Amino acid sequence: MAKVVVLGAGIAGHTAAAFLRKKLSKKHEVVVVAPNSYYQWIPSNIWVGVGRMTIDQVRFKLAPLYKRWGIDFRQARAVSIHPEGDINSERPFVSIEYTTEERKGQTGRIDYDFLVNATGPKLNFEATEGLGPGKNTVSVCSYDHAAHAWEKLQESIARMEKGEKQRFVIGTGHPTATCQGAAFEYILNVAFELRKRKLDHLAEITWLTNEYELGDFGMGGAYIKRGGYITSTRVFAESFLGENNIKWIKRAGVKKVEPGLIHYETLDGEANQIGFDFSMLIPGFAGVGLKAFDKSGADITLSLFAPSGLMKVDADYSPKPFDEWKASDWPETYQSPAYSNIYAPGIAFAPPHPISKPMTSKNGTAIFPSPPRTGMPSGVMGKIVAENLINEIKTGKQEFKHKASMGRMGAACIVSAGYGMRSGAAATMTVHPIVPDWDKYPEYGRSIDYTMGEAGLAGHWMKWFMHYMFLHKAKGYPFWWLLPE
Repeated sequence: MAKVVVLGAGIAGHTAAAFLRKKLSKKHEVVVVAPNSYYQWIPSNIWVGVGRMTIDQVRFKLAPLYKRWGIDFRQARAVSIHPEGDINSERPFVSIEYTTEERKGQTGRIDYDFLVNATGPKLNFEATEGLGPGKNTVSVCSYDHAAHAWEKLQESIARMEKGEKQRFVIGTGHPTATCQGAAFEYILNVAFELRKRKLDHLAEITWLTNEYELGDFGMGGAYIKRGGYITSTRVFAESFLGENNIKWIKRAGVKKVEPGLIHYETLDGEANQIGFDFSMLIPGFAGVGLKAFDKSGADITLSLFAPSGLMKVDADYSPKPFDEWKASDWPETYQSPAYSNIYAPGIAFAPPHPISKPMTSKNGTAIFPSPPRTGMPSGVMGKIVAENLINEIKTGKQEFKHKASMGRMGAACIVSAGYGMRSGAAATMTVHPIVPDWDKYPEYGRSIDYTMGEAGLAGHWMKWFMHYMFLHKAKGYPFWWLLPE
């Protein structure tokens, strides 16, 4: 009998747990540890943030589903990993702290045979002074943040309805933040809602980003096939912003946010400010703070984790100049090199290097996007980790028949530009591979036959359909396993 513990119930963790439970017999245990009682479909949080969906349309309770599936669910926060056990037992275990109201603050331990670290990121608002909900900006990184953003947006809309002008600043809130795509979707949806209410003449909207060029999105930008010709994602992004009368500031690293005032540094070393009435800025991401200890109780955190707090996996982490990195340096199995029974799919793994070229200001500040791993890539990673574990548990052999390198994996993304069955819009884009492979595709770094983009109402219908399709899958409704990640 094997016991698999999954830390986290986001896209990677929930996907891994679902396949583990479906394909392993009941004599094997699957345990999920997550601090939140809900699963949330994060890509639709932007619609919660403009009032087009409620939080209950993007989330559902985990406990009833896991009970039906036969998964042992612990609503708790993982605190530390003990891969060698301790002086009392040789069984590896995870220390947890419960987060339910009834048991809040109580601690415990869960032993395991295999561990899947799918905790995702810590939303590192603290890395930027004054950033985040409860301070001076809003967020759409979680359903509760998005609901709060909608409350604040309504306040600005109410002022505009009285004839007041409002300044909107949306983008990245840290010099090395990732998730530009979510912020880009949100700014386009805010512009759409203001235009729909005929208030856009009272709005000054600015895109504030750490990208060297627009359309970088943390993946170094891309060349895409569109309508029979080839263009760049920079032109793609600039066109969308221009059509919506959105100004932009690029190559900017936000350093501090005060009430109504954002302080940022540019790559040329200048310290600038921009005022706002409403601002949604994506924070930097970090590891959730998991510690690791050996059998004697000595701290071995740096053996398992990178300085960022994200877990090291089967990637090449040796120092190299940026131009010497290759797609083959990215991980394939997400197995820890320190302990063969530990894995880290999704945002929990430490990227071996940036995809966008690192840039440093004249003052020494790093200003460039970190690599994205959200959505489709996280789901694929969660699934292949589960399939490899299933094979090992059933056969007793560690064979890694399933691999999912971002250097060979394609991804599809639909960027919402406004919610409406007849008036909505979205840009549909595919890239292959996610990490450019300049050896295989020397001209563009990616296959131009599989890297393409189109915009229009049909894209919105597709994103709307995918919202319900992926929730159908996540809820374990009939034939969920046939749906793609």
